[in-house]
Order: sequence, then structure tokens, then C-alpha cells
Amino acid sequence: MLRLAEKMSRLGTETAFDVLARADVLARGGQDIINLGIGQPDFKTPEHIVEAAVKALHDGHHGYTPSPGIPQLRESVAQDLVKRRGAKVSADRIVIVPGGKVTMFFAILMFGEPGAEILYPNPGFPIYQSVIEFTGAKAVPIRLLEENDFSFDADTILGQITENTRLLILNSPANPTGGAVPRAEMDRLVSGLTEKHPNVAILSDEIYSRITYDDREHVSLLSYPELDDRLILLDGWSKTYAMTGWRMGYAVWPEALVEGATRLAVNCHSCVNSAAQYAGIAALEGPQDAVDGMVSAFDERRRVIVAGLNSLPGVSCRTPIGAFYVFPNIRKTGLTARVLQDRLLEEVGVATVAGTSFGALGEGYIRFSYANSVENIEIALDRAAELLRAV
Repeated sequence: MLRLAEKMSRLGTETAFDVLARADVLARGGQDIINLGIGQPDFKTPEHIVEAAVKALHDGHHGYTPSPGIPQLRESVAQDLVKRRGAKVSADRIVIVPGGKVTMFFAILMFGEPGAEILYPNPGFPIYQSVIEFTGAKAVPIRLLEENDFSFDADTILGQITENTRLLILNSPANPTGGAVPRAEMDRLVSGLTEKHPNVAILSDEIYSRITYDDREHVSLLSYPELDDRLILLDGWSKTYAMTGWRMGYAVWPEALVEGATRLAVNCHSCVNSAAQYAGIAALEGPQDAVDGMVSAFDERRRVIVAGLNSLPGVSCRTPIGAFYVFPNIRKTGLTARVLQDRLLEEVGVATVAGTSFGALGEGYIRFSYANSVENIEIALDRAAELLRAV
């Protein structure tokens, strides 16, 4: 019998992929499934980005690249950060990685060990807690409250920091809630971190930075230069440019951590796919109308799904500010999150993800992704209504 390392028992998973697999099995068996579970745009990658990758292959870009990414792409990211966030960052601080998860994995590995504490949002992206516990560190949840539109309270976070806190993870706009942190709350948090907690690193997951609604400003932690020596910014191409399968992400690291991040890259994946990096340049420097079109479509779907969910028996839903998720309260249905998730999938063919998949504080909620057509969303809502009326 093989004897695995004990830490493997602490490694979690991402339930959205489990639900996707179950939905696929049901679909292959002939059941009509509407997938509102998986978090990926239902649009194709814009054609000019695809063509850039094809050209790179024809031009012979088939070999290894520098571990932190090709210089042209790192410079393109730096220029985009000036354009989108007003932040001047040296390209030498940027590390290109195969997807956003790699940055969070590297950051948590750097700071997580037995005796350390890492704060993370709950309900939040499940990989945060999974990797924190994998390292042996203590995962300390930051409670995101529905009454605050799933933003955090800066004073509460500051009160949770102890002498053992090594890393603070933030995510705005957020998965699974669609919540986003307002400028005033972020100002209070940064002020408190600067004055009282100079030794705590911050990982800011801003992968949904381009997907916000109602003219809501995206508040990037890169806009606070006082954090430059301890801020790790996570972003990438997957959500913004419908490039989930391309596995393209990037991070801005503090200067002192770039060498460590690069060394982890060398040990982990060597480098990112060469042709995909040229596609990344085309995405950032080419026309952005496809991005604007996707966000406009998501906005329309957001309005449809929020109105529809609020009409369901026992369900209430806040209007999300960003990303492409809603996180309705289902407590009055009398069902747990997992039971409702399973019944929606198995009985009426609607794939969703239980709130508890995003942490214990997600009980009483369920995540719907509206990265699907208005027509399918409306059909899914009708099916959910039929199920809940029979509960």
C-alpha cells in the first residue's frame, strides 16, 4: 500500500469541476442540462488573438521561453497596467504563469507553514483555503456578509491580524459572490495595514478587474504605492478575453520576491506555452471591442437572472457588482445548499454550485454563473421555479 505524505489529505478541490463532470455524464445519458455552474465565459476567444497564436507557430516560436515570460509580453502587461490601473510597474516585476491559480499557489507556498496564519475570504474561491491548509498554515476566514453586498469590513480584518499573520488574500470583484470592495473601505484597510501591520504581505486577486457594472470603479491595490514592497497582484487573460483554456495568467510581485517566484516557476512548469504568450500580447494591445461586448452581454444577463431569482419561492438575491456570478440566499427554501445543488442538477437539469463549496460560511447560498445565454438562463429559472414550488 502506497504511503502518501500527510499533507495530501489536507488538499481540497474545486467543486465547480466536479459538478461539470456530473453534468457531462447526465448530458451524455440524454438529459438536457443547462450549465450555470462553471465559471467561464461562453464566448470564443476573439479572432485576432487566435490568429496571433497561429502566426507565432508559423513563425517558429516552438521552444522554451524565459521562465518569467517573454520580454515583449511582460512589457505589454506593464503598459496595460498603466493604461487600466494608472500604475507604473517595471516589467521586471511581472511573471507570466499558466493561469491565475499558479500565482495564488506560489504566494501561499511562500508564506504558508505550520505556525503561520493566512487570512482569506469566505465564502471565497475554494483553492485559497485548500492550499493554505496544504502548507500547514492556519486558514483564517474573512467573513463576507450579504448585508454588505459581500464586501468586507476593514476594521474586522485588521482585528483578525495577529503576530503570526503572514499573508492577507483579497478578491475583488469576487468569486462566488460578485461583490466588490468600495474605495472608502479599501482606503481604511490600507491605512490600517500601513500604520499597524507593515510585515503582512497581500495577495490581491483581481482576475475579474475588467468585468464590473453600473459604472462601478474597480479599486486596484496597485493604486496604493505604499504597498509596493509587499503586494502580489494576480490577474490574467482567462475571464477578460475568454481564454480559460489557454492557461494564461500574470502576477506583479514585489521586487524582493521576483527571484523566488521565478525559481518556483522553474521548478513547477519551466515556462508558459510560447505561442500563447504572443496571443497574450495581441489581447492586450489589440482591439478591446470584444471585451466591451462580453461585459455588456453579461450585464444584460445579470439583470435577467437577478430578477428571476428574486421571483423564486424562498430565494432572495443581491445584485452583483462584478464578475459573472450571483449568490442568492436560499435559506427560506428549507433546503441546504448541497441538497438544492443536487436536486437542481438531477431533477431539472440545472447545474449550479453549492455555497458550501466556497467555504463553511457559504451555507444558505448557491452560486449561479450567468455566463450563458439569456434564453438558457430563463429556461433554467423556470425549471428552478418548478422544483421549488414542489418543495
